[in-house]
Amino acid sequence: MPYRWSAPPQGAENEITLTLWPHRSLPRRGFAAFVLATFALICIPLLALLGTVLLWGMLPFLLLAVGGIWWALESTYRSAQLSEVLTLGPDEVRLRRVEARGATREWQCNRYWARVRMHVTGGPVAHYVTLAGNGREVEIGAFLSEDERKALYGDLCRALPAAQAG
Repeated sequence: MPYRWSAPPQGAENEITLTLWPHRSLPRRGFAAFVLATFALICIPLLALLGTVLLWGMLPFLLLAVGGIWWALESTYRSAQLSEVLTLGPDEVRLRRVEARGATREWQCNRYWARVRMHVTGGPVAHYVTLAGNGREVEIGAFLSEDERKALYGDLCRALPAAQAG
């Protein structure tokens, strides 16, 4: 699961934290292996062109293709740097979202008034999970898969005893 509940830190016995992050199906080591394998497979047709002028005509385009693959995969890694941290204190609920480019958005609410809602349809994704309270409704875990959002909703309902399904 791309989210984890953590134990309360020292001195905050009644505070638990939920950290969420986007799933990465390709680790960095696999990324390097994929780019290297792509480069090796693209070079196979060049073997027939060794010693000819055509090699120099084809080489820039093949290197551009490998560079394009590297750039596309690297941009997905940059966009997956976002994270969300939900802190459930004894009196307060805080959600902090750090965007991929570093911008931070925060929401807080009295724990008694915090409500967890799941929008089965009508949201940007199916089974859209939101937290409501303090006059605002904020999304949580929209980057998770549908099954992960369902599990997250159940976990949040158990963690927030005052939560009511919406």
